[in-house]
Amino acid sequence: MMSETVITGYPSGMGRWEPDAASRLLEAAMELYEKQGFDSTTVAEIAARAGLTERTFFRYFSDKREVLFGGSSGLTTLLAAEVATAPAEASPLEATAAALKSLGMLIEGQRGRDFVRRRSRILAQNPELQERELIKLASWTDALALALRARGADEQRASLAAAAGVAAFRVAFARWVSSDDPQSLPELIRESFHGLRELTGA
Repeated sequence: MMSETVITGYPSGMGRWEPDAASRLLEAAMELYEKQGFDSTTVAEIAARAGLTERTFFRYFSDKREVLFGGSSGLTTLLAAEVATAPAEASPLEATAAALKSLGMLIEGQRGRDFVRRRSRILAQNPELQERELIKLASWTDALALALRARGADEQRASLAAAAGVAAFRVAFARWVSSDDPQSLPELIRESFHGLRELTGA
């Protein structure tokens, strides 16, 4: 995920085609969620802080939750595509690991650790958002299992590899977000899968 700079003091009256509208709306929303909480923030307030209109907001986000979850379907598609293009000799767990390391590269490259930490703190304060995050992770597991079955893995092996892989990802992600470990997210994902293989003897 691309590193976000803190932008404040947007001029008023900006037109609907102002450049970087999506990133300005995103940063405005994050600032408000951090300052007054997700539930207490309205779309109108986000748009006003960004110097844009509510109509412009809805051109980029279907609702205020999508500021935090926009692009989730694209990540699910990426996982399936990465599994499909893994080497033919790769085991279900190896294909899953490769897909999740690619996802880690994308997350780190698009936003960066600081943004992800901010997002995680916002989610931690809201049970509804936490539930939405779990639904997102479940969709990753389902997509991985389906892609593994398409490669020829039986249902049990596909489901186990997908579920174990997402669990390994979550361990690595939590470490990346909560610590100052200098390793990149993909490196931590690699370590997490190494630990998983040690546990299972795979």
